Amino acid sequence: MGRDTCGDPTRRRSSTAPEQRAVAVPVGVALLVLVTVALSAAVGAATLSATEATRSGDRTQGTVGSAPPSGPTAAVVDLVVTDGAITLTHRGGDTLDVRRLRVVIRVGGERLHHQPPIPFFAARGFESGPTGPFNHASDHAWSAGESTTVTPAGTNRPAIRPGVSVEVSLFVDSQRLTVTTAVAG
Repeated sequence: MGRDTCGDPTRRRSSTAPEQRAVAVPVGVALLVLVTVALSAAVGAATLSATEATRSGDRTQGTVGSAPPSGPTAAVVDLVVTDGAITLTHRGGDTLDVRRLRVVIRVGGERLHHQPPIPFFAARGFESGPTGPFNHASDHAWSAGESTTVTPAGTNRPAIRPGVSVEVSLFVDSQRLTVTTAVAG
């Protein structure tokens, strides 16, 4: 190795000279940073995969997905009927997968002859192109704050007239979720 500058040519420098020890500190810091980044990436990936499973409905609490729910589904839905159009607004509760919904509409206490298949774009007894989550082109998730509108066709009976009571029942699979009533305006 190198010689000491003290004047003694037989004396060697220690292998732990300050120049060599100074290299160990940045290497140690770099290794700790690398371990921290790798650990953070692993935790982040696990969190994102759990979040994605929740969004896709694989098995989620509070979301109606393809797996059986762990408890009853709950949602608050408001109904407004204007000019024959039936608008349902999800006010709160669980996010609903509309592919699992069944809708039953009654006008003046009598069931509509044709009921809407949810989701749909064109269906017998209904005007084409429902808005919101009931439209077949939607993401099929009906969340709080979202509205959907279906309009029975003039050929669907009984007809919705101003002043008549309209009742909409929502079912998740065979379980009734909610029933809401409004007077047509």
